[in-house]
Amino acid sequence: MKRLLPLVLACAAASVLSGCNDDEKTAGAPPVTVSAPRREVLTEWDEYTGRFSAVDKVEIRARVSGYLDEIRFTDGQQVKAGDVLFVIDQRPFRIALDRAQAQRDLAQKEYDRYRRLAQTSASSQQALDERFQQLRDAKGAVEQARLNFQFTEVKSPIDGRVGRHLVDRGNLVSGGELGATLLTTVVSQDPIHFYFDASEQELLKYTRLNMEGKRTSSRDEAKPVEVMLQDEDRFVHKGTMDFVDNEIDRSTGSIQGRAIFENADGSLLPGLFGRLRIAGSGEYEAMLVPDEAVASNQSQRVVMVVNAENIIEPRPVVLGPLHNGKWRIVRSGVGPEDRIIWSGLAKVRPGMKVTPKPLESAPEAAPEKAAE
Repeated sequence: MKRLLPLVLACAAASVLSGCNDDEKTAGAPPVTVSAPRREVLTEWDEYTGRFSAVDKVEIRARVSGYLDEIRFTDGQQVKAGDVLFVIDQRPFRIALDRAQAQRDLAQKEYDRYRRLAQTSASSQQALDERFQQLRDAKGAVEQARLNFQFTEVKSPIDGRVGRHLVDRGNLVSGGELGATLLTTVVSQDPIHFYFDASEQELLKYTRLNMEGKRTSSRDEAKPVEVMLQDEDRFVHKGTMDFVDNEIDRSTGSIQGRAIFENADGSLLPGLFGRLRIAGSGEYEAMLVPDEAVASNQSQRVVMVVNAENIIEPRPVVLGPLHNGKWRIVRSGVGPEDRIIWSGLAKVRPGMKVTPKPLESAPEAAPEKAAE
């Protein structure tokens, strides 16, 4: 019995040591979920900020001078082209028109009389020509007086929404080409424009893609765009590009683009701020990893890769934009067969041995085939 005791104790000690080593080994190799990058055919989107602007905006000004007699609209209402918005006191212009018509009638009689006299050689041709010129001037004066009378009714030239009246009834307004009184404004609503600025670098990118046949220019094709307002979480407003400026602004180093949107319900107002996105690449197959799988190493972005010995290696990567809110496009740095840590990243560090667990089923990306 005394001979067996040392052996039993030795075996027990060996068993304990063996168990401790197994626990330490397990503790030193924490489990992590790994998977190869997802591959998906998609198109990247570029985002810009900008504001809506009316396609047509008209300043309503008086074209004749006089006292404002009527305001025939409610501030902010919808108006149609041809609707009368203001009426300037018409009485002086009616008198002027009647006087001009009387002068025209008198000139017509004088011309007819001299024409009969000229037929019998009782009057010279020069006198007839003078009466003809007087008749032409009188007819012109009638047309001018009639036009001035029409201008007393200030009409909207477009369909749209009128602003507030800037002059009250009873005030004297000035007409003419210079110094005419501004009465109100009218802006069109449907369709509506959206203006934004793109940088010189982005313009060069689009130019290169067009030259390579990967993405046509917005000048040559009405490319689809989408806009999201400040209180929205999705790009719900659909439109198309309809203009790219012909030169870069030297003061800002940017070029202006414009899109057009339908606005039948009038919910998009001129001056409203929004975020626009437009296809920034051709369709291609991209490698995707979860955005939370990307870490920072000083100035570099890295993903943690498990090598053949189950050791963690930080792999510097070049990233693209975010896709569908959760997937990050990886342009270079990893291959399609690399085992990338998708979860458990906070518990590991480079050089650590881990126990990789394959992802049984990779979460599907949202069906939208575009990268933000």
